[in-house]
Amino acid sequence: MSAIKTDEQLIEEFRLGNKLSFEELISRYAEKAYSLASRMCRNQEDAEEVLQDVFTTVYRKLQNFEGKSSFSSWLYRVTVNAALMKLRKNRQDKSIAMEDALPDEEHTLILQTQDCDLSDQITLRREVSSVLEEAIQKLPDDYRPVFILRDVDGLTSKEVGKILGLSIPAVKSRLHRSRLMLRRKLNNFYYEYSSGEQAKSVGNM
Repeated sequence: MSAIKTDEQLIEEFRLGNKLSFEELISRYAEKAYSLASRMCRNQEDAEEVLQDVFTTVYRKLQNFEGKSSFSSWLYRVTVNAALMKLRKNRQDKSIAMEDALPDEEHTLILQTQDCDLSDQITLRREVSSVLEEAIQKLPDDYRPVFILRDVDGLTSKEVGKILGLSIPAVKSRLHRSRLMLRRKLNNFYYEYSSGEQAKSVGNM
């Protein structure tokens, strides 16, 4: 049984003309790259186009890959750049299932409704998810990748910094501001939701 080759070994074999090594290398990260692209683009067709652009870019530039960062970090960076380029070309509204991307503090909005019946809680979660999706779509391009990589994909600030070419303080600053923007949007939604529920209660008295 042959030992599993490292990324570096596959890259070197590709440079020597072994095209199968490129296919094996890409297969290791295709799912992660597609997941990131779909979260950035919020559209399957766009994500697939981004993935093709990523593979083309990697194939073209792999010969000159210097290895200053890991291959996976470089691939993430290429994917983020390709997705941002796609978004800039196509500003139409899209959707993404981001319910699980709620920062911990945002879950308090749901916990505050535990006295509601189950159907009301399910409805609220769907509405919160929709509001969050819209808010993430409107995050500035400089902030959206940081939020997705850090809070959705769960990477460390150091890893995000390497991928995006940012210092750790810059990552933390952008993440903090992203969370503030999203929290403000969700707080406004919850205030309007609560006001509506109170109005309905008064009307039913």
